[in-house]
Amino acid sequence: MLEKERTNFEKTVLVGVVTQSQNEEKLKEYLDELEFLTFTAGGEVHKRFWQKMDKPNPKTFLGTGKMDEIHHYVKEHEISTVIFDDELSPSQQKNISKILDCKVLDRTNLILDIFAQRAETSYARTQVELAQCQYLLPRLSGMWTHLERQKGGIGLRGPGETEIETDRRIVRDRIALLKDKIKTIDRQMSVQRGNRGAMVRVALVGYTNVGKSTLMNVISKSDVFVENKLFATLDTTVRKVVIGNLPFLLSDTVGFIRKLPTQLVESFKSTLDEVREADLLLHVVDISHPDFEDHIESVNQILMDIKSNDKPTLMVFNKIDAYKHLTIDDDDLMTEKTTKHYTLEEWKQTWMSRIGKDKALFISAIEKENFEEFRERVYNKVREIHVTRFPYNKFLYPDFKDIVVE
Repeated sequence: MLEKERTNFEKTVLVGVVTQSQNEEKLKEYLDELEFLTFTAGGEVHKRFWQKMDKPNPKTFLGTGKMDEIHHYVKEHEISTVIFDDELSPSQQKNISKILDCKVLDRTNLILDIFAQRAETSYARTQVELAQCQYLLPRLSGMWTHLERQKGGIGLRGPGETEIETDRRIVRDRIALLKDKIKTIDRQMSVQRGNRGAMVRVALVGYTNVGKSTLMNVISKSDVFVENKLFATLDTTVRKVVIGNLPFLLSDTVGFIRKLPTQLVESFKSTLDEVREADLLLHVVDISHPDFEDHIESVNQILMDIKSNDKPTLMVFNKIDAYKHLTIDDDDLMTEKTTKHYTLEEWKQTWMSRIGKDKALFISAIEKENFEEFRERVYNKVREIHVTRFPYNKFLYPDFKDIVVE
């Protein structure tokens, strides 16, 4: 059955560059992630190509020799799609498509495609369509390569140019319509958030596929969709949760990713508003992922971009059940010990110790390991905010250790 499914995957190759700001090791990390994105979108990677350059070629991204090598491989192995790790300019995408004579995507295009697949509700579909239209608009001319066209004054318009301008007008009108629709829904959602009263709001944030939805299900006993693919959850889910006798609202938000398309940040404004209006952030981290430190940095950067980096935050290092550390043979003196060989205890002695014990904890959402400590920590954080907001209610909510759990 699995073999049958794999035959339906699009045959793809990946392309990246090593530059002064991105070394070979960093490129490998990005291409690993790009391959997972490709798998999520329904593609199967057959080969990776990369080139060392001071900066990408403004016309074809890569050099002529490397482009010829890719073209030969694409033709010989009947590759249907070539995916670039960085966003291509409209002219680059047009030139590369002509050379390779196959479908050419970049990282942004791929992420937008995954979002389009994953969008379940009308609102999510509207947000994704807006982002796609904004991405598509400057690239329309590349889609008319089968027609002759000349830009210029009177008498110089080719037949394709008229169609391009017509399409541009259609897409611009569609963008305006979608923006109006999103504004209307944003107002409605803003009213809904206002109607929730003064309850403390807690938002789960983190890189995509770190286990936020699994954690949401365990905490709130809800049934949020969970899958081991990137961007399994697009729509924000809000649940009322009670720990001990203290109620609060918990929201599960869309996962972040490195090089997140700016179009998505703009169109998913309302989803990000759940983060902006939260009183407490639970920053979930997949500690079993080799690049989890980069993931933390990426999430913090996006939180800074949406002006939410100063909120009270609890770092939740998830998937400790899946965490594997390499052991070094004492006799192997040639092996240098790096962070890849750290145990959890050794990690806790690094920069994590500076976070403070009250702001970081280590759990397994799927195995419910250390979950009582997690409940206690969240309860105490929410109680601090609640008591500040409702000082006359402080005696209703005792310390967690004084709660009798039946």
